[in-house]
Amino acid sequence: MIPYIFALILVLLTIFGTPLFAVILAVAMLGFHHQGVDLSVIAIEMYRIADTPVLLALPLFTFAGYVLAESRTSHRLVNLTKAFIGCMPGGLAIVAFIACAFFTAFTGASGVTIVALGALLYPALTEAGYRDKFSIGLVTSSGSLGLLLPPSLPLILYGIIAQQMDIGKSVSINDLFLAGIFPALLMVLMLSFWSLWENRRNPIPCEPFSVKEAASALRESIWEIPLPFFVLGGIYGGYFAISEAAAVTAMYVVIVEVFVYKEIKISQLPSIMRESMIMVGAILLILGVALASTNFLIDADIPVRLFNLIQAHVTNKIVFLILLNILLLILGAILDIFSALVIMIPIILPVAVNYGINPVHLGIIFLANMQIGYFTPPVGMNLFIASFRFDKSITELYQAAFPFMIVLLIALLIITYWPALSLFLIQ
Repeated sequence: MIPYIFALILVLLTIFGTPLFAVILAVAMLGFHHQGVDLSVIAIEMYRIADTPVLLALPLFTFAGYVLAESRTSHRLVNLTKAFIGCMPGGLAIVAFIACAFFTAFTGASGVTIVALGALLYPALTEAGYRDKFSIGLVTSSGSLGLLLPPSLPLILYGIIAQQMDIGKSVSINDLFLAGIFPALLMVLMLSFWSLWENRRNPIPCEPFSVKEAASALRESIWEIPLPFFVLGGIYGGYFAISEAAAVTAMYVVIVEVFVYKEIKISQLPSIMRESMIMVGAILLILGVALASTNFLIDADIPVRLFNLIQAHVTNKIVFLILLNILLLILGAILDIFSALVIMIPIILPVAVNYGINPVHLGIIFLANMQIGYFTPPVGMNLFIASFRFDKSITELYQAAFPFMIVLLIALLIITYWPALSLFLIQ
């Protein structure tokens, strides 16, 4: 009975606009008090998460992403991919998918991608001959591509949460980085093929490949091209730990954007730091109190009870995964990704492991759903950002993004029921 009362309190406090961290903290305090546990356990849990070495990667990668978003990196990225891929049939649409995926991987926030790249890609697509509805749908749905690519902040956060839980299986952030590569590529490829099919009756003229333009784009981006190699090459080459790779990336980005390209003034860095750390502070505050409440849930055997309840009605792993995807799509449409991670992972992860689901695979499934949830009606965040940015009605964006959603839902089913796609590189 007590867990249901706590759940009701959680819902009521949320409805009345109480900050999320305060709601989670209140539930944890009430739960521990009811069990007669000293409330100092909450402070201990928050200290334990603060003492996690890999946690340093969050603020460093976030700061690097904010610096990239403030510079003209988005312009150079589009020009580079356009110079090499734009000559292909439907090349500009593929350019948009690749550029958005790469940019989101580093910035970690799809809204930033729509604002930074949308202003470039939307007019470029319409001027190239793509229909307006197709172009706006592409930009809106592509804003969250890249959440599965390293060094995506949600991947790191999922790994940190999973590592704090005793589920009997290790969850390495290195493994999560590798696991997300093929599913992310699958989504980009399926969207690209669909774009070609959708425009088959309206062939878009291709610009011939120009060695001069390609060389110029390479020269402009020569300092930013090494960024993915710092992350992947440094980590998997054994040169850096995750936190060290984040530090090197942040330092490199600052040097390149401030002293090489000179697009950001030194005087701007404090404000960029402030904005990025506000976001990180909110994440860490929610994370700390959420992990404290996780201890209460475990002590109260909530995951075990939930598993027994579900298993009484759902004995098939395939059916469980279908229901899980439906739940996650709904959550993705109404919660931001960081809140969804810290609230739901402690509840879902133990249950999924009992169904025989690999925790790394679950992380990819979770984030793939969140990626689609960003533009899922009625309240997907990307829909409102795109509506404001491009002065389009929400209804118009629903219709424009729907075909892209169907493609990504098919990709989601493949990712869900073909675990080897995610686990191939780590087995």
